[in-house]
Amino acid sequence: MRRPMAHSVTFIPGDGIGPEIAEATRRVLEATGVEFDWDEHPAGIDTYEAEGTPFPDRTLESVKRHGVGIKGPTTTPVGSGWRSVNVMLRKELDLYACIRPCKLYEGVRSHFAKVDVVIVRENTEDLYAGIEFERGTDENAKLRESLASLGATVRDDAGISIKPISVFGSERIVEAAFDYATRNGRRKVTAAHKANIMKFSDGLFLEVAREVAERHPEIEFEDRIIDNLCNQLVSRPEEYDVIVLPNLYGDIVSDLGAGMVGGLGLAPGGNIGTEAAMFEATHGSAPKYAGQNKANPTALMLSGVLMLRHLEEGDAADRMEAAIAEVIRTGEKVTYDLKPTRDDPTAVGTSEYADAVIAELQR
Repeated sequence: MRRPMAHSVTFIPGDGIGPEIAEATRRVLEATGVEFDWDEHPAGIDTYEAEGTPFPDRTLESVKRHGVGIKGPTTTPVGSGWRSVNVMLRKELDLYACIRPCKLYEGVRSHFAKVDVVIVRENTEDLYAGIEFERGTDENAKLRESLASLGATVRDDAGISIKPISVFGSERIVEAAFDYATRNGRRKVTAAHKANIMKFSDGLFLEVAREVAERHPEIEFEDRIIDNLCNQLVSRPEEYDVIVLPNLYGDIVSDLGAGMVGGLGLAPGGNIGTEAAMFEATHGSAPKYAGQNKANPTALMLSGVLMLRHLEEGDAADRMEAAIAEVIRTGEKVTYDLKPTRDDPTAVGTSEYADAVIAELQR
């Protein structure tokens, strides 16, 4: 019998706790029986100190060549230094769709009985496009003058950010949401917006979402004003399934969803584009825990599940998710943050947690 070809995947350990949780995730992915040809490359603060860049060209070229990668967290300096490596990747590879499942697993402490929603966030436009004009600059003054000529007065001590939302960007992110729903047996897509106030940006997003929805009559569609969505999401989350949002709202709601299911340590993520996809945990690099074999690898492992589904390894993805869920449910061989109290002496380390998932996979 001919063996299937291995999947070529860029493997980026990251920094801080990244290498530990990345290696744990790699071992679990390999234990599914899916074959991988890992192409390992560096990124992060250690790479910056050694090479003067946090994301070398060879790392970017690897992702472009293979079209898929999995990445541990990397440090982003606060207030100075380089931009986020994640932002660099999104811009360089046009990773326009951020997929953030928020699923509550039995055994996780939460105020909710059941949560199973998927956030689909637009990654390239909106207020995060980076079109900003600093207070007191000539560029700011010119923009204010131009706005004044159009009848819009802006105070001279204001910083200004521009919010572009296009038909192109809106159409492809809403299509991505419907595509995810179709591929994963989801029943409904909800578009979130503030079209009642921002009629020409959020209004355009809503208009395009409704047009796209007409092309997918097999999937239920609705829309919600963003503040109402947040209210309903925490009061009756069972009513929501796939939620598609512009960039800023998507960033906020995806963290809200993570909080509902136990925190960022259980929040996977995938950034998908037309030419490449990168899968990564949504939490930070937690450098103070680096090298301690203490960090919870669940978020990156679940990102690996997303990667398997992207690679059309659905059976392996289901088995890996089920194994993670069972280890969490039993609560015996889990990291300290998944125990009833954080100082529980029965907590295990990152590597031992991965061993438990592998053992469950092999039952």
